[in-house]
Amino acid sequence: MNYQKLWRRLAQVYDEGEAKAIARLVYDVRFHLTLSDLFIGKDTQLSANDQAELAEITRRLELQEPVQYVLGQADFCGRTFLVNPSVLIPRPETEELCRWIVDDMKALSTCTVLDIGTGSGCIAITLAAELPKAEVTAWDISEAALQVARENAKRLHSNVTFEQTDALNAPQDHEQWDVIVSNPPYICNKERARMEANVLEHEPHTALFIPDDSPLLFYSAIAQYGLTALKTGGLLYFEMNSLYAQELADMLSMMSYHDIEIKIDQYGKQRMIRARQ
Repeated sequence: MNYQKLWRRLAQVYDEGEAKAIARLVYDVRFHLTLSDLFIGKDTQLSANDQAELAEITRRLELQEPVQYVLGQADFCGRTFLVNPSVLIPRPETEELCRWIVDDMKALSTCTVLDIGTGSGCIAITLAAELPKAEVTAWDISEAALQVARENAKRLHSNVTFEQTDALNAPQDHEQWDVIVSNPPYICNKERARMEANVLEHEPHTALFIPDDSPLLFYSAIAQYGLTALKTGGLLYFEMNSLYAQELADMLSMMSYHDIEIKIDQYGKQRMIRARQ
């Protein structure tokens, strides 16, 4: 097995460009071979143990297991996060959400931030790193996800407080946070048929899906919590399903949030929303 053979095998499952990108990532992350190394043939010099590991990696990739789970890591905002099937794989759209929050809050001397549904901890840890004077807390209902997030915070030397809390049964907090951010489950069950198999079959469904008759389930609960838990003038940020962007904006307006802004992501979709308490 070498780079050429690997990407050609993966091209039976992925398109050619993605197959090549996955193959390069495998050689880079697992075997520390750069693109230059591949050009001069170092991929043909792997040990017997490395070849055996590569064969197992190839088997898992051919079953459309996401490469991030196979390698156990994903990059996000210039940092490398541990990931496993207990957490969603961090995505570029969520990086944009983090940058929006950082741009809004970087001028403040201090701020308190709550990340609801933290998963791998990528949002909370990024905000703690980019806003060093912020006090960041992160919730998740999943203890398995919190274990991943805590390990990421430890590895990245990030000061985040993690708590096992159900967003649908939030505590009665009052004027505690300057910012609440969440990338909650927002894909309706009826959308499953249009999803990629590598997402549908491997990423945690509790972090992805909501009932068809309640597309704003988590948004409503979190926004209701924010009415009392946000400080006066505090900001609420969501990543959202573009199909329900206007419905979400209308709901926030009816709940007396104001200065509501929808932001378009790099793919041209209405992906983020901000509202002021």
